[in-house]
Amino acid sequence: MADHAPAPSHGMDEHTATYKGFITGSVALSIICVYVLVALVCFRFVPTYNVFIGFSGLIFGCLAVVIDMRLGSWKLSGGLLALFALLVAFRLS
Repeated sequence: MADHAPAPSHGMDEHTATYKGFITGSVALSIICVYVLVALVCFRFVPTYNVFIGFSGLIFGCLAVVIDMRLGSWKLSGGLLALFALLVAFRLS
């Protein structure tokens, strides 16, 4: 007769950690893509100081995303993204 032993968990904790890391990386990459999009709009359409504003937004945005990845919250990078987009929109008008 077959011995019915319980199945081993096979490292479910590692799978969960990998899934959380994948989701965190996906959110971070999406936010960085939006920063790049706003910077490209700045580079093309802002009449003065476009390079300075665009690269500053990219640098500070990437730093905010790295900080938020460590903290587990997306408030800093989201707020800075909103400010960066508003600054670019204000400079366009």
